[in-house]
Amino acid sequence: MKKMTSIIKASTALKAAATSKRSALLIAILTTTLLIGSCKNIPPVTSGVGSDQIAPGQKFSKHLQVHNSELGNKLHISDIRSRTSNDLLEINLSLTSTYKKTLKLQYQFAWFDKDGFVIEAGKSPWQPLDLHGMQTATVPSLAPTSHVVSFSLYVREVAEKSFKF
Repeated sequence: MKKMTSIIKASTALKAAATSKRSALLIAILTTTLLIGSCKNIPPVTSGVGSDQIAPGQKFSKHLQVHNSELGNKLHISDIRSRTSNDLLEINLSLTSTYKKTLKLQYQFAWFDKDGFVIEAGKSPWQPLDLHGMQTATVPSLAPTSHVVSFSLYVREVAEKSFKF
């Protein structure tokens, strides 16, 4: 009887140890997965949602920042043409709507120097733009200084409802 009790206790201890090892292994796997996932390098977005987070693989997505992901699914930059004019970067950007209806938008360029710092932040006003169904519009702009090496186009929807206070 004592042998039987000893065998049962040993069996229970082995099962507990096996369960504990499986739990430890599961915890180790989950922890490793979380650590690897948190190391993913996602560029910071200073305003709105980057279109590369919405539509990866598009050629010019790094230059487009949108107000929200729903709008990001409706827009993309289809072409960028640039040249230097009097030491200033001049841009002609083609913004394309993939939406069937008219989008009432506003856009603003942000200009960056070689170190990625914004040049003359907030000095350019928001410009209105209506993009009709599936339309492509050319959005021109000229850099404010000769130190500009890169840019982003910020786009937001115009609220259609007016609010009374």
